[in-house]
Order: sequence, then structure tokens, then C-alpha cells
Amino acid sequence: MTEDTRLFSADSHCVITTDQVKQNLASKYHDAWEAGMAKYDAKRSEEMDGGSLELEDFVDLEAARHPGYFDAKARLQAMEEDGVHCEVMYSEFDFTSKVYQVGEHWQECATAYNNTLHDFASVDPKRILISYQLPLIEIDYAVSEIYRLADLGARSIQIPNFPSEVGMPDYHDERYTALWAAFEATGIVVANHLTLKDSLWDIFRRDPTPQKGIFTAMPGFAIGETLCWYILTGILERHPRLKVVFVEPGLFWLAGFIRYLDSRMHHHYDFPGVPELPSTYFKRQMAVTFVHEPEGVELRHELGINNVLWSTDFPHPVCNWPGAGEKIQKQFEGVPEDEVRAITWGNGARMYGIE
Repeated sequence: MTEDTRLFSADSHCVITTDQVKQNLASKYHDAWEAGMAKYDAKRSEEMDGGSLELEDFVDLEAARHPGYFDAKARLQAMEEDGVHCEVMYSEFDFTSKVYQVGEHWQECATAYNNTLHDFASVDPKRILISYQLPLIEIDYAVSEIYRLADLGARSIQIPNFPSEVGMPDYHDERYTALWAAFEATGIVVANHLTLKDSLWDIFRRDPTPQKGIFTAMPGFAIGETLCWYILTGILERHPRLKVVFVEPGLFWLAGFIRYLDSRMHHHYDFPGVPELPSTYFKRQMAVTFVHEPEGVELRHELGINNVLWSTDFPHPVCNWPGAGEKIQKQFEGVPEDEVRAITWGNGARMYGIE
């Protein structure tokens, strides 16, 4: 792997288990952890109302059987074979949703969870860029955790896409000022990974198609709400060094949505404290990941050549593994080399501080 051929993957996944977390959690808190996880599972079961949705129903999970999904050393080997020098990794265990069910010992559990993520990345933290997860129950804790994780080498921290769903104020609230300032001071990227908005479970329950094809088409659009909150409430204007990445949003709708937001500025709508067009803030402070979507290439200039991040999305369906180099050549056919390098290496390296 030479510097000219290195790849930066801005989205991939790994498995973190409850047993691994418990190794970093004092035994006196194990009951609180188990009770919280059980409470969350019961809530999800109620939302699904007896329905089920398994990846095995509609995809080949060959990649998910690879040992690199579970073991960091095996993952590095898989990255090396595919020419991926750095990879931002997200745990499949969405603790940013589950932590709110834990109760009074949530801080101990949250710290143990992030320490477990650090253990996974510690094999080579300059190549495995683990995305830590941050509960926002108490802002003082959240701010101190940002600085603690920064000292551990953190480059990405995931926060809830929809704070109101977990009983928190929306992100324009003044309580978050210290949070955004901590992200700015440390340079850590704010990660908003695709998740399921609670209101979508109503569609899940009504969806008559065998693999819930209506339901599974919907989640990416909800990210528009999160994007609007950052831009139209003035968060990015007030915090110009804040860096935000939307992971797996689906790019086919995004360029048109931003263009639509631009068209409404100063026409029948007032957005106090937001002097610039939404596209200006997006291109200045935001980025989006993609996998196989042709829009990652076709819309690269409209979205911003510096705002599009290639990813393997290992080991999810249609991931760019194995054979990432060949897939890139096919997907980027006819694209100038400097633009290919920007999307598959330079943009991610710059955003996450990789030299």
C-alpha cells in the first residue's frame, strides 16, 4: 500500500458484546446494565408488535461472517488486503439509544462502554478510528467525556440524531452550548449515523411487504430533520469550527433537499441568526458518506467535492468489501484522478486529522 493508493473508509462496523462491556464495568453495576438492556429490548419488541426483520431474510451475509467483524487484528488484516489504511468504525450496539433505559448508574455504564470501544481500537488507533458514543443525559458528564476521549485519541463521537425521542431538548437549546464548544476545542467530529426514528415503527407495523420494503426505504429521509436543526437554528453559525458527518443518509435526495432549503431563505421564512444559505454551512462544516450510490459520483460537485466521503460500510449489504480498489475504478470511471483521491482519501484524512 503506497501513499498514492491508500483508501480512507468513513464508515464501517464492528461487534461489541455485553460480555466485553462487563469486563470494563464493576460487578456491582452489572444488574443495572442487564436491567437496562432488558428494558430496551422490551420496548423494541412492543414497537415491532410481533413482527421481525432480519438481514438474513434478504441479503447474503458473507462479510458479516468474517472474523474482522469481531476481532480488531483480523479487521486490520482485511483492511490491509483491500488497501484501506484508515477506517471509521461504528459499533453495531447502539448504546446512544439504550443508555436511557439504564437508570441511575448510566454514567458508569456509559464510561465502561466507551472504554470497551477503546479496547477494540487500541490494536492500532491510528488506523481503526472508532466512533465513541455519547449520552446527553447530563451535559457536564458529556463535556467531560469528550475531553477524556480526546485524551484517548478519539476522532469521532456519535450522538443521538433525535434527542427529543430520548427526553432531551432539541439541539438549539442553550444547554448544549458547552457541548458544541467542547467538540470545537478538541476537533472531534460529531457523528450522526443512520438510525431508526421512533415514529417509523408505525410504518413497520403497517407494512404488508415480506421484507418490510416500505419501512426500510424510509430511515434516511429522517436525517433531514437533524440537518435542518444544525443549520436553520443557527448552531453552525454560532459554532463555525464544529464538524458534522452524516453516515449512510442516502445521497440521492440530499442535494435536492439542500437546494430546496436554499430556495426558502429570505422568502416567507425567517431564520434568526442564520445569515448564510444552508448550502454554505453544509459545505463549510458538514460531510456525508456513501457506499455504492452513483450519486456519490454524479452529485459530487453539487454536494461539494470536499464534502463526500467514500466508505466500505463493512460488513453491511452491498459493502465495498472485498475488492475495494476494483469497485472504486468501476464506480469512478471517467472522474479526474485528483477528485477520486479527494473522495477516497483526502476528504476523510483531513476531516479526521490523519496526516
